[in-house]
Amino acid sequence: MNKKVSDFLLQNMVVILFLILCVLATYFSKQPLTFVASELFTRIARNSFIVLSLIIPVIAGMGLNFGIVIGAMAAQLAIFLTTYWGFTGISGFLFTVALATPFAVFFGFLVGKLFNYMKGNEMIGGLVLGYFADGIYQLVFLFIFGGVIKMNNSTLMIPTGIGVKNTIDLKDTVKYALDTVPMLTIVELGFYLVMIWMAGSAIFKLVKKQEMDWKSTVMKVAAAVAVYALTYIKPVEQFLAADRLLLLSAVELGCLVTVLWQAYGFVKWKLQTKRGDDMGANSFKPLKAGVNVVLAAVVYALTYVPKLYNVLIVVRLPVMTYLCIGALCCFNNILMRTRLGQNMRTVGQSRTVANAAGINVDKTRIIAMIFSTVLASWGQLIFLQNVGTISTYGAHTQVGQFAIAALLVGGASVQKATNKQAILGIVLFHTLFIVSPLAGKELFGDPVIGEYFRVFVSYGVIALALAMHAWKKPEKPKAETVRQGEAKAA
Repeated sequence: MNKKVSDFLLQNMVVILFLILCVLATYFSKQPLTFVASELFTRIARNSFIVLSLIIPVIAGMGLNFGIVIGAMAAQLAIFLTTYWGFTGISGFLFTVALATPFAVFFGFLVGKLFNYMKGNEMIGGLVLGYFADGIYQLVFLFIFGGVIKMNNSTLMIPTGIGVKNTIDLKDTVKYALDTVPMLTIVELGFYLVMIWMAGSAIFKLVKKQEMDWKSTVMKVAAAVAVYALTYIKPVEQFLAADRLLLLSAVELGCLVTVLWQAYGFVKWKLQTKRGDDMGANSFKPLKAGVNVVLAAVVYALTYVPKLYNVLIVVRLPVMTYLCIGALCCFNNILMRTRLGQNMRTVGQSRTVANAAGINVDKTRIIAMIFSTVLASWGQLIFLQNVGTISTYGAHTQVGQFAIAALLVGGASVQKATNKQAILGIVLFHTLFIVSPLAGKELFGDPVIGEYFRVFVSYGVIALALAMHAWKKPEKPKAETVRQGEAKAA
C-alpha cells in the first residue's frame, strides 16, 4: 500500500503541486468564486483546442510539439487575408478555416520531413524552427505585404503602405463568430448531418449489397425527426435561440442525459436478457449504471448549495466552441482506434518494432505532424475570434510555451498525453494565471510579482517535465559493456 501511495504521489506530483498552488492563490487573492469561474471557463473555451492539438505528436513519439507555433502563424496569415477581403460572421470564420488548412498542411508536411532527419531531438528542433519561421513571418508581414504585394487598406496597413499594423481589430469581421452561433442553428445543422449520414450509409450498403437493418435505421431516423420536431415548440425554440448556455442548465442537462442513457441501457439489457442474447446482456453493467445514476443525482443536489448555485448562474458557455472542443476529444479517441492511430502508437513506443512490423515510420510521423499543425491553426483561430484582436507580431510567439505548460500541468509527459490530462492541465494552469497577480497584490502590494510568478511557472513546469523525462529515461548500455557481456556469455 505504501508503495502504491508513493508511486501515485511521484507520478502526480506536478498535478498535486499545482492544485495546492491554485487553492492557496485563490484564497489569498480574495476574489469571489463567481469572478474566478467566469474567467476560467472563458479561458478553457479559448485555449483547449490548441492544447489538445499536442496529443497526437506525443503519442507518435515526437515529444512536445513546440512547432505548433507554425500552425498559429498559418492561422494568422489566413485571418489577415480574410479580414483584408472583408469576410465577416460565421461564414467568414469558416472561410478562414478553409484557407488556413492548406497552409497548415503544407507547413506540417515540411516540419514532419525535417523532424525525420532529427529523430530524438524533435523538441529542440521545433523550438529553433519556431524562431526561424517567425523571421520569415515577420518578413512577410513587415515587407512583402505592401512592399511586394500592393495592399490598400488604411485600417490594416501602416501609414507608409508597407507593412501590417501591430494590432488588427476583428470587431467588424469574425469576433465571436463561433461563440455566438445559436443553439437552434446547431440542432438544425446536426439534424441535416444525421440525415445525410443515414442516407449515405444506406446507399453504401445497398451498392455493396450488404445486409441492411431497416428497423434500426427507421428508428434512428424517427428519433432524429422527433428531436428536430421539438424545436418547433415555443418554449424550446426560445431556449435554443440563445447562443450561450447557462452553466446551471448545462449541469442539469448533463445529469438528465446521464440518467436517460443509463435507463435506455437498462431497458435494452432487459430485452436482450429475455431474448437470450448473452453477449449483448453481458455488455451492460447494472452496478456501474447505478453508480452513474447516483453520481448524477449527487451532482444535481449540489446545485442547490448557495455558493455553488451563485457560480452556476453567472457562467455562460459558448455552446459551439465547447462542442468543437468535445469533437476534438472524440476525434483523438477515435483516431487511436484506427489502424493509423495504432501505427502512431507503435511508432511512439518503438521505431524498431514499427519497422519490423512493416509500418512506414517516416510517413506516420509526417501525418502526425500534419494533424497537429492543422489542429493548432484551428485552435489559434478559435482563440483569436474569442479575443477579438490580433497582435500581429506577438500573438503566436507564446502559443507553444503556454499550451505545452498547460498539458504538462495536467500530468502529461514527453511520452504520454491524454484528453483528460489536457483538460485538467488547462483548468489548473489557467486558474493559477487568473489568481496569481491578484494574490501577489494582496500579499505583497504589487500585482507585478504575481505576473512574474506565473511566467516563471510556465517555464518552470516545462523544465521540470524535461528533467523528469531525462531522469526516468533508461540509459542505453555502452557498446564496450555490451561487447564484454557477449564475451562473457561466449
